[in-house]
Amino acid sequence: MKVVLKDLTKIFPSRNKKEKQGVTAVDHFNIEIPDGKLVGLLGPSGCGKSTALNLISGLETPTEGKIFFGDVDVTDLPPENRGVGLVFQNYALYPHMTVRQNIMFPLENLKGDAKLSKEQMEERVQQAADLVQIGTLMERKPAEMSGGQQQRVAIARAIVKYPDVLLLDEPLSNLDARLRLQTREEIRRIQRETGITTIFVTHDQEEAMSISDFIIVMRSGRIHQVGKPQNVYDDPVDLFVATFLGTPQINVFEGEVKDEKLFIGDAEILDVKGARNGKVWACIRPEGFIPDPKGPLVCHLNGVEVMGRDSSVVATHPADTAIIRAIVSSESEIDKALDTVSFSLKPYKVHLFDRETEERIRFDY
Repeated sequence: MKVVLKDLTKIFPSRNKKEKQGVTAVDHFNIEIPDGKLVGLLGPSGCGKSTALNLISGLETPTEGKIFFGDVDVTDLPPENRGVGLVFQNYALYPHMTVRQNIMFPLENLKGDAKLSKEQMEERVQQAADLVQIGTLMERKPAEMSGGQQQRVAIARAIVKYPDVLLLDEPLSNLDARLRLQTREEIRRIQRETGITTIFVTHDQEEAMSISDFIIVMRSGRIHQVGKPQNVYDDPVDLFVATFLGTPQINVFEGEVKDEKLFIGDAEILDVKGARNGKVWACIRPEGFIPDPKGPLVCHLNGVEVMGRDSSVVATHPADTAIIRAIVSSESEIDKALDTVSFSLKPYKVHLFDRETEERIRFDY
């Protein structure tokens, strides 16, 4: 089911009664989510992503704008009539019910032509449980299960109604690191097998980038960039997107462009053909550094952390006190006894942004 949001806006009343202007949680959201795709709605805490999900589900009423499922305007439909499945951060399972009863509960509330026989409900429940690989745990209660198993029950309960749209609100944040990895892979597998249009809300950019067909990066209620995860990572439109995506975070320097040359401090670092003169934010991805004794970027060496196939070189630059992290091959020869380390750069891993507007400045190399 295609999901289309047109000028979707949500303004909450201010807690201060003297202030007439409310708090804008979602600000003129315009996006089309294709049928059968898994979309990551990504941004820092408080950016409005959960509010956007609640608007799509019908749990919140928009201040302005429209919501379409396919060609049908569902803006004023109640949640139970929208054909959505919801999975929450805290699982929201009934503790006194078994797995079977928890999954079956939504089916027992179906009415009219949608009402199912007992045999049909049993069959659907078993299919949903098998899909999320908990088919042998049907008589257990939530307290007898791990966090990952409880999350699978919540997913099975959401998909048992065959929803047109599946909405996941921070579904992995309560799990430990290993379970998060395993469960996000399961969510991707389940989405592919069912073909349900899925919107996955998270503040964890690694989660969103690893399983999404495309991501929507939000900040302060607005969309900053939409695209395939790797494309957004490689081609950020502004400083916020560049710094938000990536682990370790992109390295940010105060730089200046003079006659199509990038300077950091007094050192000429890179040719940036087509870039206009002026002060810039010069951002270098951690994997964009090449250890080079004759390299133009000379930094103070703080240490080298070996991480198996890669090494993290921790350094600082004389023109900036911020810590630099460069990810290089563990086979790179870096003399740890020296006080300095020099780098040349991969030009396609260097991004320039206007110092005032923070918008991208493109250049050729």
